[in-house]
Amino acid sequence: MRHLIQPRVQAIQLSGIRQFFNLVAGRPGLVSLTIGQPDFPTPEHVKAAAQEAIAADFTTYTANAGLIELREAACQFVADKYGLRYTPDEVIATIGASQALDITFRTILEEGTEVLLPAPVYPGYEPLIRLCGAKPVYIDTRPNGFRLSAELIAPYITDRTRCLVLPYPSNPTGTTLPGETLEEIAALMKGRPIWIVSDEIYSELVYRGRHRSIAEWLPKQTIVINGLSKSHSMTGWRIGFVFAPSFVIEQMVKVHQYSVSCTSSISQKAAIEALTAGKHDAEAMRAAYAERLEYAYNRLTAMGLPVEKPDGAFYLFPSIAAFGMPSFDFALDVVEKAGVALVPGSAFSEYGEGHVRLSYAYSLDVLKEGLDRLERYIDKKAASAR
Repeated sequence: MRHLIQPRVQAIQLSGIRQFFNLVAGRPGLVSLTIGQPDFPTPEHVKAAAQEAIAADFTTYTANAGLIELREAACQFVADKYGLRYTPDEVIATIGASQALDITFRTILEEGTEVLLPAPVYPGYEPLIRLCGAKPVYIDTRPNGFRLSAELIAPYITDRTRCLVLPYPSNPTGTTLPGETLEEIAALMKGRPIWIVSDEIYSELVYRGRHRSIAEWLPKQTIVINGLSKSHSMTGWRIGFVFAPSFVIEQMVKVHQYSVSCTSSISQKAAIEALTAGKHDAEAMRAAYAERLEYAYNRLTAMGLPVEKPDGAFYLFPSIAAFGMPSFDFALDVVEKAGVALVPGSAFSEYGEGHVRLSYAYSLDVLKEGLDRLERYIDKKAASAR
């Protein structure tokens, strides 16, 4: 019966992040620095709002696009934080940012269209694009410090280009795009029949300056993806948002309706609390991540691992090119000989090869132990090479 399964589904794979995590999971004594999961609990007042909703039997369907109070709160949040202006009919509450991406691509992509992706890049985009019959086109950002630019984009634009994805702050590199770069990209794209899908899930985790969205310059061509997983440590609550002009939201909500009907009513009530009373909840987490970033960055550079210093998110992407090993082999060797897990750079497209990703969404104690082990491994490698 295998031949009756949709070929595009058979062709996609589990993400390289999960593949490696599953491969090494369960090893005794392993220090894992792999997953982008905040180690903070969901704020107490947010949990209390959900408990109140349960006690009040708020367990029914909501409007497909989400509670009007939630959409109003989401609009106010991005207005206050990033200067973006949306109305409730220009936002959908989704099952996390992942579902927001899914309904976006299914609404705007067609067979044979192309999506520009800055690489190395989060592996969750390509499968969604291919399931739509579209083609991912990777743009190598390594020569520009992992930052996309208008100059890098221009040669890749064709009459088949339907969409450009801007995933900043970036997973896996932690880089962001400054306002002048976004303005240049907006000028390049303005008036072209190309959507900008701006994945801003890490927008509250920016360490230098404030987060900027290309929607400031190109609101009518931009679809903004965001959510509460990283900003409020609400990964399991599955609350995301898609912001876009109302004419495309009207079409997206049909895809959303027939796939999930609506987001969890309890999670929506918790999200209202997070976006209003918890508007600044990310600040304490951001300060802790900034401290961890400094510690981990200094440790890696002291080990002789070249690494771009991130501007946001909670990842470091050091080069391991000096070891002359494929990133998967290197990461597996570190697991087996040092007892610490990192994600192979190859999980983030071929342009991530020669790197590994380290998540510092872990306590300083865990980071210290993991980096101590990594340092001992590297010292042994250097000694054996002499």
